Amino acid sequence: MRNAWKVLLVVMLVGLISLLVAGCSQKQAAQQQPQQVPQYKIASEIDYPPFEFRDTAGNVTGYDIDLMNAIGKVEGFQPVFQDMNFDGIIAAVQANSVDAGISAFSITADREQTINFSIPYYLSGLSIAVAANNTTINSIADLKGKRIAVQNGTTGMDRAKAVPGATVVPFDHVPEALMDVKNGDAVALINDLPVNLYYMNQSPNTFKLAGPTLDSEPYGIVVAKNRPQVLQQINDGLNKIKASGEFVTIYQKWFGVAPQPYLPGQPPTTTP
Repeated sequence: MRNAWKVLLVVMLVGLISLLVAGCSQKQAAQQQPQQVPQYKIASEIDYPPFEFRDTAGNVTGYDIDLMNAIGKVEGFQPVFQDMNFDGIIAAVQANSVDAGISAFSITADREQTINFSIPYYLSGLSIAVAANNTTINSIADLKGKRIAVQNGTTGMDRAKAVPGATVVPFDHVPEALMDVKNGDAVALINDLPVNLYYMNQSPNTFKLAGPTLDSEPYGIVVAKNRPQVLQQINDGLNKIKASGEFVTIYQKWFGVAPQPYLPGQPPTTTP
């Protein structure tokens, strides 16, 4: 009987030791596994160079793409870009089907009523693109009563609608709108200056700019109003890459010049 108790005690000790060893092994294995980086869904219209587009190998690239990847790196998340039409991005952000949107969004009072914007990261403006042989359009006033091509949901579309008597023709993508101008159906495209310049450089004998820049517009990253933590991460990330100098590197890569000193951030206020 005494021997039986000894055997039982040995078996129990062996079992206890096995459990302890297994527990330590599992804990050690868990500690050795790399921590999963959370993925953030980022909506963008991947057809808007130089901000977001696909290179010749089909890879998503551009100023906005590099910027969001840099923010994700310093803030500990992995951006996963989802391509969608520009005029559907804000609705997707509001519905929380994506975590944020970056697609050369101009910060406007109307948009700020329904979504939040990050601090500005680019200063743009609207411009008029016409056919290279056009000699009649030299200012916004010359578009009165004319057919104007625009991209759906943009501030260029809003500006065109304010032209007296104009017929405003919306397109989902800029290349389609430019084709309308090239074919002579529309006399002009009103769109963001850097994007118009990109296409001018691609086809200098086909298109040109007409008149001065129309408006000054800062760009921001869009986030739903019920996602303040995401907005904070994005703003913190922008400030970190500004402090490290990486923002200037990305900006110069895509535009060839240094950004305004206050970017990313609010422009300095001027006193009268």
